[in-house]
Amino acid sequence: SQYLQLKKKLEDEFPGCLDICGEGTPQATGFFEVMVAGKLVHSKKRGDGYVDTESKFLKLVAAVKAALAQG
Repeated sequence: SQYLQLKKKLEDEFPGCLDICGEGTPQATGFFEVMVAGKLVHSKKRGDGYVDTESKFLKLVAAVKAALAQG
């Protein structure tokens, strides 16, 4: 699945730094949100879209790095 592919890429980018979990919702499918240190850094529901291009992935990586730095 796309989620598992993205999870692997993020784990490769941030080894040992992230705890990535997935949860399906009975109300809707396709929500994808990324939280780092309690801060929402990416939300498909909020309009960020799914991470389906390299540029979106790099934007997500930058957001994760910034949130980890603020920590």
